Amino acid sequence: MSYQEKRTLMSIITSVLLMVSYSIYAFGQAGMEHINDLQFWAKTILVFIGIGIVVLIILQIVFHILMAISKAIRQKLSENEVDEKEIGRSMRVETTEDEMDKIIEMKSNKFGYTIMGLGFMAGLIAIAFGASAVAMLNILFFSTWMGSLIEALMQIRYYRKGIQ
Repeated sequence: MSYQEKRTLMSIITSVLLMVSYSIYAFGQAGMEHINDLQFWAKTILVFIGIGIVVLIILQIVFHILMAISKAIRQKLSENEVDEKEIGRSMRVETTEDEMDKIIEMKSNKFGYTIMGLGFMAGLIAIAFGASAVAMLNILFFSTWMGSLIEALMQIRYYRKGIQ
């Protein structure tokens, strides 16, 4: 599995866990007490967006550290010697994005943006048919998350199967 696949898989797992946490909190007892309180929902979504950003940054740092450690262990096992410069060079080579990575990112972004756009339309349609602003806010939040998830899954697919 390539570095990009591992990084994307870690982001998917983190994203799913954060959305599950949001759902449990927001649609649990706390959400039922504030079912029509737009301010509660806006604050909750903003807090979970902030948590998600911080968690992803921390996990990316930990991920890079663990990748370097695993490379050092593999090199030690195969050569009985660890060359820090070689590990650093190897990490730079692995984490450098080339044209193929950019193409994969652009192609998968197309799917993510499509899902987010459809979610935005669904939110507008929900409002047009009398749904509350809270419903629209949650539709937008979930469609943004789903777009991000689909984008990541498409990246993994493209890395595995290639681009046609």
